[in-house]
Parts: sequence; C-alpha cells; structure tokens
Amino acid sequence: MKICEDRNLKVEESKRDRQQKPGAKRGETQSAQDGTSRGLKCWFSNLTLSRVGSQQSRTVTTKGHGRRQRDPFAIAQARQRKAANISRQRELSQQRTEAFGDPVASEKTPMIEAMLNPSLYPTLGSKGVHVPPDNEQSSYVNYCISKSELASALETSKQLTRPVPPIDGSVVDPQQVEDAIKKHEEDHKNAEEAVRRILAMKNGSTRNRTKLNIKRSIDILGRHNTDRILPPKPAAAGQDPASLESSTKRPRAGPDTGSPEVQVAILTSKILVLAEQLKTTSHKDKHNKRRLRLFVHRRQKLLSYLRRKERGGPRWQNLMQTLGLSDAAWKGEITLR
Repeated sequence: MKICEDRNLKVEESKRDRQQKPGAKRGETQSAQDGTSRGLKCWFSNLTLSRVGSQQSRTVTTKGHGRRQRDPFAIAQARQRKAANISRQRELSQQRTEAFGDPVASEKTPMIEAMLNPSLYPTLGSKGVHVPPDNEQSSYVNYCISKSELASALETSKQLTRPVPPIDGSVVDPQQVEDAIKKHEEDHKNAEEAVRRILAMKNGSTRNRTKLNIKRSIDILGRHNTDRILPPKPAAAGQDPASLESSTKRPRAGPDTGSPEVQVAILTSKILVLAEQLKTTSHKDKHNKRRLRLFVHRRQKLLSYLRRKERGGPRWQNLMQTLGLSDAAWKGEITLR
C-alpha cells in the first residue's frame, strides 16, 4: 500500500511540473503581446485624432463658403456681361461669314450681268476694268453672228430688193414709182424687225447663250487682250524685277482659249446657269446638283493654281474683280448641300 501511494505522489508531482513549465512560457508570450498591442493602440489613437482634426477643419471651411452671401446686383451684372459677350460673338461670326462670301454666287459685276443677260456685252477698259457699254453697242445677236455682219447683210438685201427704176420715165407714172419705193421701205423695215427678233439672244436657247458666254470669256479675259493692259506678275524672292519685263515671249498664233482665267470664266457661267436652274426646279434634281458640285470644285482647283502661279498679282486680282468672286470660291473646304 505504501509503495502504491509513493508512486501516486511521484506521478502527481511530475504532472505539476509539466503544468508549471508551459504556463510560464505562456505568461512570457502574453506579456510580450500586451506590450505590442499597447504600442499599436497608441499609434492608432494618434493617427485617428489627427485625421479627425483635419476633417473637422475642412468641414468648418466648407460650411463657411456655403454660408457666404452673394450680392444679387453683382450676379445680375455678370449675367448682363455674359449676354452682351455672346451677342457680340454672334455678330462677329455673322460678319466674318458675310465677308468670306459664297462659293457659288458672285457679286453683280458687268461681266456677271452680261452672263445672266445675254443682250449685254461688256467692253474692256483701258486699265483692265470692265465698264458697261453704250446702248448702241450693248446688243449681240444669236447664232454667232456679230452686229456688223448683220448690218451689212441687211443693207445688201435692201439693195437687192430695191425696185428697178424705169428706163424711160415718160412712159411710167411717177406716182407709181414713189409708191413702189415707199412700199419697199416699209417691207424692208418689217423684214429687218423680223430678222432682229429671230436673231435676238432673249429668244435663243441655253446652248446658244453658253456659246456666247464662252466667246465673251475668251474676248475679255484672254491673254491675247489682257497682256497689253495688265502689268507683269510680282517677282519672286531673290529675283530681279527687270528680268520679268525684259523677257520676250513667243507671239501668239491666235486668241487665248486655254488659260486658267478663261477656264474659270467659262465654269463661272455654267455655275450661274445651274444655280439659277436649281432655284426653280425640284429638290430631287440630283444630277444637276452633282454637276454644280463638280464645277465648283474644278473652279477651286484652277483658282488655287492661278493664285500660286501669279503670286496674287494683277492677273489674279483682275480675274477676281471681273467675275465678282470672293475667298470662299477657292479657300478652304467647299461643301454644298
């Protein structure tokens, strides 16, 4: 019995020793953890306090801005200034648009009026400026017949149809001779008026008017006429101006029919005809709209080429002034709707 009791005591002592050793370790680790947790708590407490203070200061400032009152008179003045600025910007944009011009339409010049009214024929002035002609020289007949040719043909027909005077005046009554002459004069006047009405341009077709406008463009803007009036183009950078005047060109064999000025004038006449036609015809006329767009862009290329070639000289200025064109005809992108 004693031996059993001794064994039991030893077992209990060993259990106590085992229980005491890990407990000490646990106490040590627990004390270390308590120290680290206290440091983290201090750090977090400082951090949260600083953030809370900044948030409070921010909220205070925003509340102050929101509570500030604004003067209603100052607000009204600011609105008035804004409205005046917007209206002024609209006026300036409208003025710029009007100054820029229309890529299709042209200003009313003697050349443009002659293209629209075929009975007029503008003449070339001494300084290259086209002036309206007199009433006697303003008419032009159809079928490519000039006024002098028509007058000579009428005079020849009058001479051929005149009654032949009698060989022996004693046989014929003089009153009959006078009546025949008067009747011949009246018949000739009626025939002359009939021929003039037949050959009048206002009674001609659109094709005849186009032919007449082409002839006018060649006569007025052709270089065989403008070279004698307009000065040479300005010299380039580093070029002697005297070399331009002294340079001799090959004499022309005939009228100028292919220069950019003549081509631009012919395209302008076609553009005006199409623009007038599209005002009255249906909005579904897509073929003529396409032709108008092609003519406008073709004229833009020719104008850009001529301006670059002539360096904006007298020939370029004379063309723009004669045809009444603006910068919208050649500058920028042209869009037709």
